[in-house]
Amino acid sequence: MVKVKRICTMQDLSCVGQCSLTVALPILSRYGIETCVLPTAVLSNHTQFRSWSYLDLTGEIPKIFAEWANSGIDFDGYVLGYLGKKELMELAVEMFDRFSTEGAPVVIDPVFADDGKLYSGFDLEYVEQMRKLIARADIIDPNITEASFLTDTPYREDHGKEYAETLAEKLARMTNGVVIVTGVEYDGLIGELIYRRGEKEYVMLPKLDARYHGTGDIFTSVMSAHYFAGAELGYACRQAGAFVAECMKSTDDGHFYGVSFERLLAKGK
Repeated sequence: MVKVKRICTMQDLSCVGQCSLTVALPILSRYGIETCVLPTAVLSNHTQFRSWSYLDLTGEIPKIFAEWANSGIDFDGYVLGYLGKKELMELAVEMFDRFSTEGAPVVIDPVFADDGKLYSGFDLEYVEQMRKLIARADIIDPNITEASFLTDTPYREDHGKEYAETLAEKLARMTNGVVIVTGVEYDGLIGELIYRRGEKEYVMLPKLDARYHGTGDIFTSVMSAHYFAGAELGYACRQAGAFVAECMKSTDDGHFYGVSFERLLAKGK
C-alpha cells in the first residue's frame, strides 16, 4: 500500500469566509493528502467584512510543538499562507527543523500585499522577515505586488512579461526554490510565470471580469495538492488556474466573501 503523504498547512482560520485554512484543508484532503493544520489565529470572519474578532494563537504553538514531539509526529511537506507576525515566521522555521521527514518540501504563499499596497497592519520590516523565510522554500508563489515588495522593485500596474521576468529573476536570487509569480497579465490573459534555473514557463487563461477574496489561497491549495501528488509544476498551475476560474464562474455575484469552490469539489473537479 502506498503511504499517504502527511502535509501540514500553517495559516489562520476564518470561521466564515472562503480563505486560508477554510479552503486549504478541504482542498488538500480532497486530493488524497493527509492534511494537518497549524492555525495561527481564529477570526470570526475574514477581513472583507466590516468588522471581525481575532484570537491570536501564537502563544499556543510552542505547546502544540511539545505535544507533536512527544507523539513523534512528522510531516512530508508544508503549505504556508497568511502568517502576519515575525514570531510566526520564526515558529515556521522551527517546525521545518523539528518535524520534517527527509526532503520535505516547503510551499510558501507570502500573503501580505495586493494592488500595489501592503495589507493593513503590515510594514517593510515584515517584508524583510519574509525575505528570510522564503530562503527556506522549495516553491514560492507571490503575486505581482508581493514580488515587487520582496525584490524592492517599483510596482507597475502593467503586469507584462518583461516586468514579471524581472521580478522572477530577482526572487530566484533569494531562494533556491522554484518561483511562481501569480497575477501576470498581458493580451487579455492572466496567469503565472514559473521560473526555475533560468527557465521560464507561462500558464495563462483568459482574464475574467470579476474579483473575489481568497482566490489566491485556492490557487495555492490546488497547485500544492497536485504537486504533492507528484505532478509537474506546469500541470499543477494549469489545474489550479482552471479550478479558480471555474469557481469564479460558478459563484453568485452577491457572494462577496469568497468563491463557491465546494460545488466543484463535490463534482470531483
